Amino acid sequence: MSKVLQGSLNFEEWHVAAQQAFGTLHITTPEDKSDFEVGLEAIHVGDIDLFDMRTPAHRVERRAADIPAAEKGYCKLSLQLEGSSILEQDGRRCVLEPSNLAVYFTQRPYVLEYPAPQRTLVMIFPQSFVNLPDSDLEKISAVPISRESGLGRVAVPLFEQLAGNLRALEDIYAIPLVRSALDMLVSVIASDLLADTDNTESLNHQVRRFVAAHLADPELGPRMIADSLFVSVRHLHSQFSRGGETVGSYIRRVRLDKIRDSLADPRFASDTIQAIG
Repeated sequence: MSKVLQGSLNFEEWHVAAQQAFGTLHITTPEDKSDFEVGLEAIHVGDIDLFDMRTPAHRVERRAADIPAAEKGYCKLSLQLEGSSILEQDGRRCVLEPSNLAVYFTQRPYVLEYPAPQRTLVMIFPQSFVNLPDSDLEKISAVPISRESGLGRVAVPLFEQLAGNLRALEDIYAIPLVRSALDMLVSVIASDLLADTDNTESLNHQVRRFVAAHLADPELGPRMIADSLFVSVRHLHSQFSRGGETVGSYIRRVRLDKIRDSLADPRFASDTIQAIG
């Protein structure tokens, strides 16, 4: 069962805690370090970590030299709750005000600036949850999502509720709840922010959505997908493989991820591995 951790950290303690949670970082502050104090609530839910952070002004930088090539990739989501922050990644720079959120990735350099005292909810989870090729990840990083936008009306209030109820995530149903929230966000990002992609990318997104909707169908395969999307199997294979993965291997990977999540879900503790598979 997950447990909420609370504490107050000085600069050195925060530097160590941030490195442990987010990888190698360079943290600087314009103020006297002796006055630097972070209020932190944190909880670990399955493969997901959530941090409710109240910090003074400071700057965080993850440089290319800090990123080992073999390191597992993670996605970070920042939801601004109070104050403001500035996020830079992949050539974009966005300002996050209260009720704004954005995603970014630990396997590429980024900069976060907090010009004044602020409060942020940060979620970090395996990049594999996103199920998008690297070429698409570059298009969604550091893109602000507002509560006033079509996407934000759905996503922002949901994550604000998570921020305000971290203690509720100690319940055994926290893992599927948080995963559902992330799955919803990823699905809407893929359909909304990538709506202007070319035909090849559009087909790939349709395939991913179809696989997600029919994952439990034993007939799921290239033929079934091609027939449903009104394309030939040959065209499906040639277009999808441009992302570096075949249709069959993608289906296997998503199913294995789903099995892994189910094995970690307390609701299925009494089920056998064979039954879950």
